[in-house]
Amino acid sequence: MTLDDEIARLAALANPHRFRIIALLAKESLHVSELARRLGMSRALLYMHLQRLESAGYVTGHLELSDEGKALKFFEVVPFAVTTTVASIVAAVEADTESTH
Repeated sequence: MTLDDEIARLAALANPHRFRIIALLAKESLHVSELARRLGMSRALLYMHLQRLESAGYVTGHLELSDEGKALKFFEVVPFAVTTTVASIVAAVEADTESTH
């Protein structure tokens, strides 16, 4: 994993809104409108947070059709564990240093 990848992965969790999103999605898959309603957040802001979480591999989204034929975007948590060690930080920094020289 590159230094930028490691930082982005950790930074994706460094927000209380994203913690709340993960906590809700850990209980059940939800569509964006319902998730925004439960969080009291605009869909635009929610999408920004979901994009960060999805890019880091913490959540995944998919489309489903409602009974009325409307496309709904659902999200769910991807099982994960976050482990950062001194060795992984050193390896990422060393790999970054080597690639810039």
